[in-house]
Amino acid sequence: MKKENHESGIRKDKGFDTQSWKPKTEIGMKIKKGEIVDINEVLDQGHRILEAKIVDALIPNLENDLIEIGQSKGKFGGGKRSIWKQTQKKSKEGNKPSFSTVAVVGNQDGFVGIGKGKAKETVPAREKATRQAKLNLIKIKRGCGSWECGCGQPHTIPFKVWGKCGSVEITLMPAPKGTKLCVETECQKLLKFAGIKDVYSKTKGHTKTKINLIFACMEALKQLSEIKVKPDYAKKAGIVEGRNE
Repeated sequence: MKKENHESGIRKDKGFDTQSWKPKTEIGMKIKKGEIVDINEVLDQGHRILEAKIVDALIPNLENDLIEIGQSKGKFGGGKRSIWKQTQKKSKEGNKPSFSTVAVVGNQDGFVGIGKGKAKETVPAREKATRQAKLNLIKIKRGCGSWECGCGQPHTIPFKVWGKCGSVEITLMPAPKGTKLCVETECQKLLKFAGIKDVYSKTKGHTKTKINLIFACMEALKQLSEIKVKPDYAKKAGIVEGRNE
């Protein structure tokens, strides 16, 4: 089976047609009726998103991209980073290849999600990963937790967080305005989609395993919403959760 050549790049979802959508869950039906008009109403109440189109309907400016988790053969024998991780299964009929990829979605304003997909062809794997990323959408806190800056604007994270996946550990730390994303390239995509502009980082473990690294970074971002913040510090650091209104 011939492998299709798909280049990595940020894609914006096209306009979502609510009229032709046939929801299968209670939340989806409420959204179509107009009873729920904000994604915060779904996430704040702890509801699990079971339809990817729920995210499409409530966040129209969602963007998605693929993470380079694999490696393809170069022209002269060297390796080249690829968005596809190819594996093969030995059988009586011969080698059966399969492709896996990791997708990240976000609106660059406080909402981000990540998902993994695997299929016998590249296009179904990409669609599965994008759908899973929308189902795993989370809301994060942003603010100015850097003592060097103290501007009170949500350009970085409000405090230090830590995440782990496999042997990979990553620590994200607040940075002053203008620092930009001092973190591994693939993690930069995740932080950019979350709306974070400045951050310091420190990693530990086998960071060449990009899947573990990106999922460890996602675990660190989840802590931003799980940790409670005192009202005085939230006001001082200009902390916002979700969209910056």
